[in-house]
Amino acid sequence: MSRPTLRTGPGRHARGGDRTAQENLCSNRLDGRKGTVVELPTLLVAGASGVVGSATVEQALQDTDWDVVALSRRAPVVRGDREFTHVSVDLRDAEAVSVVAEQLSGVTHLVYAALFEKPGLVGGWTEADQMATNDLMFGNLIETLFTSAPALEHVSLMQGTKAYGAHLHPIPVPARENAARDEHANFYFLQEDRLRRVAESNGLRWTILRPQVVLGGAVGAAMNLVPVLGAYAAVCRELGEPFGFPGGVSYVWEATDARLCAQALLWAAEEPAAACQIFNVTNGDVFEWRNLWPAIADALGAEPGPDSPRGVAEFLRAHSQVWDDVVRRNRLVPLSLDQLVGESDHYADLCFNLGELGEVFPRFVSGIKIRQAGFTPCFDTEASVRHWLARLQEDGVLPDPARS
Repeated sequence: MSRPTLRTGPGRHARGGDRTAQENLCSNRLDGRKGTVVELPTLLVAGASGVVGSATVEQALQDTDWDVVALSRRAPVVRGDREFTHVSVDLRDAEAVSVVAEQLSGVTHLVYAALFEKPGLVGGWTEADQMATNDLMFGNLIETLFTSAPALEHVSLMQGTKAYGAHLHPIPVPARENAARDEHANFYFLQEDRLRRVAESNGLRWTILRPQVVLGGAVGAAMNLVPVLGAYAAVCRELGEPFGFPGGVSYVWEATDARLCAQALLWAAEEPAAACQIFNVTNGDVFEWRNLWPAIADALGAEPGPDSPRGVAEFLRAHSQVWDDVVRRNRLVPLSLDQLVGESDHYADLCFNLGELGEVFPRFVSGIKIRQAGFTPCFDTEASVRHWLARLQEDGVLPDPARS
């Protein structure tokens, strides 16, 4: 079976002032019912190479109702034949953002999914410089867009259960969007307060999404377990070890397929009921890692084994050369372990409850509000994991047992 064609630098590419805003962003379509030409809205996806951003770019291209501009340092890897504009910029650089934003005068909707994380991931969540950097990045883009994109009408912002303090203490079950703000330092709140201030002065609509563990196809991401699972299984197989669950105490959780996030973001962009609202969004079911593990093993062609508690991050990085051998022998996309997993191996240790021997407090959120507002799609979490593992196998990122 041939591998699908992937788009990483498709069609139009903007860097600085290479093209005019009109050339980059304006696109017309023929409305067959009326015989008139109408202009598509322009969606800007910031953080387009990440797990949520890349899924949103791909979904918007499939919908055909958007012109799409992908903003990220690395070009997103997406499937499809439609062209989109990739703008490469470091959002930490205010001057560079100002130059690029001047090329975005036609933008009508922004999905902000960009993220800065520090090495080791979890420790940075409570550190002031991590929060300040994320606030700076969002501020550099949104403030400049407000002066250069007069048609901007809606902004979507990504948060998560850390908004409820889930990384610090037990949270209400289920956590609801209308609860009082949990009083702790968090870049989510810095960005949200900035967005509210700017929106109030400009009549802008906004929506905030709070997913649970997001499952997607992005590589090199800060928090995407899918490539970690694939790499871990491949290294275990190479070492002749069974594919045992490496975590700690049993735990029931929720997840969110990146495609569901993307659908919710596009729904919120134009849905009046989503204006100036915060929504939890999850697949709609629950899962437990040990119950899910046989399906993961099956998808990866791995031999399941008994629990083998150990740090996934430490184990993988100690065997990075083994992964390099797997890449060469299977003729995979030449990605180092760091390029494949980013900081997600540290995220895996957290999600697998490594080292936890006692009871872990539950982290469930209510999905009622977004359903009552009219967004009702759902995903089966086991099917989500299988889908994204198969996607990375088809793309030649992970070894495919069917071709081994």
